[in-house]
Amino acid sequence: MSPTPDAAAALALLRDASQFKWYVIPLLLIVIYVYAVEAEKKNWPGIMAGLAFWGLDMFNEIWNSLIFHFTNYAPFWSEIGPTAYQLLIGLNIETTFMFAIMGIVSTKMIPKDKDAKLFGRVPNRLVVAIFMAVLCVVVEIFLHFANALTWDYWFWSLQCPWLIILVGYFPFWFIAFKVFDARDMKTRVKWVAPILLVDLACIVVFMGILGWI
Repeated sequence: MSPTPDAAAALALLRDASQFKWYVIPLLLIVIYVYAVEAEKKNWPGIMAGLAFWGLDMFNEIWNSLIFHFTNYAPFWSEIGPTAYQLLIGLNIETTFMFAIMGIVSTKMIPKDKDAKLFGRVPNRLVVAIFMAVLCVVVEIFLHFANALTWDYWFWSLQCPWLIILVGYFPFWFIAFKVFDARDMKTRVKWVAPILLVDLACIVVFMGILGWI
């Protein structure tokens, strides 16, 4: 089976250093600044939530790349077009910087009382997680029409947006808020460390050793 045109376009960009643009340096500085400010405030719950969020997105990007490897047809999503660096077939460096701070930003949007209900009876964390997941899919739709983000499977497209919401985004906020609300730092580490270690192991094995992604 041959790659789709969109998958082939994303593959052609994959880790091509000639794409480098200098604006990636100030973007990196913004990410560092956000984490430095939160560390200065000793907002460790927010920092850990941010790392959990980013780690979960990276895991999604890894299995998405593996889908392409095993099918040689297409990943569930591809990112194509101008970028400073294409990390994986569905992830450029601009997007990963965005996800690196989105988890922290999201913790600023939730009530301090984790048990507070919205609309009378719905847990506030659940409402925010669903809202943000839907919002991200709306953004993806615009990116799709701009031909910056592409879909090649009917079940991962406008025909079936609920799957993108439930699998592609909702878990990010659900886990990030769980980490943020955890009773102590030890519990947060128990959540975040396995996520990041699995990501690291997958990158070492599937990218570094096997060259599959």
